[in-house]
Amino acid sequence: MNGTLMLRAEALIPIIGLVSGLIGAYVGLQNRALLAEVRTELAELENRIIARINGTYVRSAECLIRSENANSRLDDLAGEVRDLSRAGRHAEE
Repeated sequence: MNGTLMLRAEALIPIIGLVSGLIGAYVGLQNRALLAEVRTELAELENRIIARINGTYVRSAECLIRSENANSRLDDLAGEVRDLSRAGRHAEE
């Protein structure tokens, strides 16, 4: 009986080690899968934030172009008003 118990103990120890190793491998794979999922979600969130920032704020180069365009239009309108004013003065004389 003592020999049988010793044989069972000798078989039980490697089995416990094997089960422990399998559990460790499973947990490691779960951690990798979770990490990959977190990285994917983080990349998606980063893309949404960047898209929102790009849609909300105007770049300085765009502001400069808009300002130049507005000034050009105002100069054109001022020139037209001057021309109309001169034409009106000449018609009165």
